[in-house]
Amino acid sequence: MPSLSETDRRSLLELARRAVLDAVRNGELPEPIPHQGIFAEHRGVFVTLHMHGRLRGCIGVVEPEERLGEAVVRCAASAALRDPRFPSLRSDELAALQIELSLLSPASPITRESIEIGCHGLLVTLGQHRGLLLPQVALEHRLDAQKFLEETCRKAGLPREAANDPQLQILGFTCEVFAEDQRRITN
Repeated sequence: MPSLSETDRRSLLELARRAVLDAVRNGELPEPIPHQGIFAEHRGVFVTLHMHGRLRGCIGVVEPEERLGEAVVRCAASAALRDPRFPSLRSDELAALQIELSLLSPASPITRESIEIGCHGLLVTLGQHRGLLLPQVALEHRLDAQKFLEETCRKAGLPREAANDPQLQILGFTCEVFAEDQRRITN
């Protein structure tokens, strides 16, 4: 997956921040959403929100059914207001918020032995259960490949032992991850 230019990264992060601000302050999405250049591509994306170094929300899409600009806006607003693990973001929290974007490569089958920590994210499916963890999760929690697979199964609502089930479908993907720096503008 080719690396984005610094201008494209900055533009995507600015769009995500605008989406969070508009969603939290006004209950609406920004208009217009750009549809040219990087914004027109169809790619999976996750928007992760951090406050004071801690997770505050994360929502994304794996299968790119819409343009990247639309996906970033929708996922950013949802991470701020609809991540079921957290209360909705409040206006007084916006100044401390840091936004991180993860652009996904297409997911493809991967063997357990081929999982590279810090390189691969995982998407597992067994029956009606499906779970995904981004590559940075394994690094942040110092997981080896087996534990990473077990935690991805747990995220899917499966027991950790499902990681050894021969029927488990394991897909791997890579991410281009980038975030705002510590100096942010919230206007």
